[in-house]
Amino acid sequence: MLLPLEGLSAVVTGAGRGLGRAEAVELARLGASVVVNDYGQPGRDGTGTASAGPAEDVAAEIRDAGGKAVAHCGDVADHAQARALVDLAVDTYGKLDVLVNNAGILRDRMIFSMSEDEWDSVVRVHLKGHFNTVRFASAHWRERSKAAGGPVYGRIVNTSSEAFLAGSAGQPNYAAAKGGIVGLTTSTALALAKYGVTANAICPRARTRMTSDVFAGFAEPAEGELDPLAPEHVAPLVGYLASPAAGRVNGQLLVVHGGIVAVMERPRVAATFRATAGAFTAEELDEALTPHFATRPDGETFAATEVLGLKRD
Repeated sequence: MLLPLEGLSAVVTGAGRGLGRAEAVELARLGASVVVNDYGQPGRDGTGTASAGPAEDVAAEIRDAGGKAVAHCGDVADHAQARALVDLAVDTYGKLDVLVNNAGILRDRMIFSMSEDEWDSVVRVHLKGHFNTVRFASAHWRERSKAAGGPVYGRIVNTSSEAFLAGSAGQPNYAAAKGGIVGLTTSTALALAKYGVTANAICPRARTRMTSDVFAGFAEPAEGELDPLAPEHVAPLVGYLASPAAGRVNGQLLVVHGGIVAVMERPRVAATFRATAGAFTAEELDEALTPHFATRPDGETFAATEVLGLKRD
């Protein structure tokens, strides 16, 4: 039986552990040849035992299961190393078909206490890291399309977050970066559609090493039960978006966790006000906007906090 991703190659960033690992393993299970990326060089684990590094550990796990995988230990937030990652996929497998961006870090703090480095490091890894890999993957697909004289196969799955949708108060750097990733995704989707490439973003909720503090208050699963926050709930959606079946899914934002996939709706105009004489005055804006916002519920903002209440019935 032909697997849905048979003959395709994929890059998964931040795939040495947690969500990225589950995604890489799922893509391989569906037939893809995978480049497993994770920042960190081979060395020794916490017990002093020699270790091949998390990326190679996952690549070996995939190979042991009968799949194809190689490791890449570079930093996707570094422009040259991101280029090398895409080049590795092309050199190893002949082409790149699927790019899954997952690499990230957290430096949580309230806005009034956040340092410049805490801001810069999170934006660098998440937003610049996504840009770097998309930049080189999209150039690869554009060149292939020009050579073929028509569309080629390309899939991008970027990782945003509910922190962007709901406005997480203690994560201004993370929420901003994840919002930027949505803008990058929709722009990329429009730019690459004519080449046969789709770009979508997911907002996963998963209990991983990076989010252990975020979900510390969530109940652990009973023995023998799958954690509702397990990365394995997210990986199948990534596999679907990477597949031929998702060819008409483009420029979308999907929330996924614990047996739920929610397709988010784009922002819509709630109200429009027009100046009576071509340009507003401060007084006229007061007369128009103040009554409008006086009727809005207290605390209601552009943030979609209701997304945090999504759960499987």
